Amino acid sequence: MSACLPLISTAERRHRLGRRHRLAPSVRGATVVQAADAVVALHATDAATVFLSARARMADGGPDTVERALYEDVGLVRLLSMRNTLFAVSTALAPYVDASTARGIAVKERRSLLKHLAEDGQGLDAEWLAGAERAALDALDARGPSTGNQLSAAVPLLRQKITIDRGKKYEAQTGVATRVIRLLAADGRIRRDRPRGSWTSSQFRWVHTDPWPVLPAAEARAEIARRWLQAYGPATEADLKWWTGWSLGDVRTALAAAGTEQVRLDDGTTALVSPGDTGAEPAPEPWAALLPALDPSSMGWADRGFHLDPAHRPALFDYAGNIGPTVWWNGEIVGGWAQRSDGRIVWRLLGSPGREAEKAITEEASRLTAWVGNARITPRMRTPLERELAA
Repeated sequence: MSACLPLISTAERRHRLGRRHRLAPSVRGATVVQAADAVVALHATDAATVFLSARARMADGGPDTVERALYEDVGLVRLLSMRNTLFAVSTALAPYVDASTARGIAVKERRSLLKHLAEDGQGLDAEWLAGAERAALDALDARGPSTGNQLSAAVPLLRQKITIDRGKKYEAQTGVATRVIRLLAADGRIRRDRPRGSWTSSQFRWVHTDPWPVLPAAEARAEIARRWLQAYGPATEADLKWWTGWSLGDVRTALAAAGTEQVRLDDGTTALVSPGDTGAEPAPEPWAALLPALDPSSMGWADRGFHLDPAHRPALFDYAGNIGPTVWWNGEIVGGWAQRSDGRIVWRLLGSPGREAEKAITEEASRLTAWVGNARITPRMRTPLERELAA
């Protein structure tokens, strides 16, 4: 039966990636929001990743352009969401990410913190937590943007210490400030503002903000699935389940609501695309890209065999399965890169893509070097090849 389905070849999947992820020069976006929307969300655990992922997909603009989108125009916001991980999404998409994923995380965060408070035995409860949250918000209203340390200094309740796992060999005493701030952020009542230091810093200030509009969770998941399938299709249920962290039931319901069609892949397996999205993708011009650690184009699928040779995984991934900085040529990962302490961008190929590829990669490395300027980038998740190149 699968032989009757439309075929989308590996080459066409790479064409789609280059065009839809705005990595080919002719389709790069004009704004940071366009860059983020092209891949649904930009991974934001590492502060520099947001900037470098946006850079690779923009025709123009430097780090200040991304900072303006995050902290002045607020066209892009960071949310604790898919896979319980920090992502940066456009403010237009944020209510859907919030309702589909972040709300559930916030409920679990609150339940977990209340459990720890109850077990600590100091009489701290939901009423105490609500008071601590109100005090933190009042402090932000009075002080303006503040770091976690500044909030702790201003709010005595945030200096409270509790004991986690009392009586166990891994018992530990911890402050509640980080947990309360994380909970307020998960609830959408505060957001990350400009950090202390440069754009590579993760020492964020926080600002008081209004929660996102309430949307039905099923409707929100369907919208996320629709956008993800348009950006990453052909893909599978397993891919979407991995990318979102949703249950398999929620994934299937969301895909059914979004609408899908089956296609055939080169290896004879089947995958899903958006309705009507079975035609051939025009090939973009030849393109090279240097993408940061955890970039969406590297991390968008559970099965990345169409753009990554399994033999390259040991060099490019850390022990936890996080991918490091990668070098791309025409929709395929062909190497890795790093920045040395003197600011130079260095790279190594893990195959032989040819002279045209090497010339284009050299030019892209020069573009990246100029864009980064005096900033120094060390990925939070370091991989064997990145460590070797940076040494």
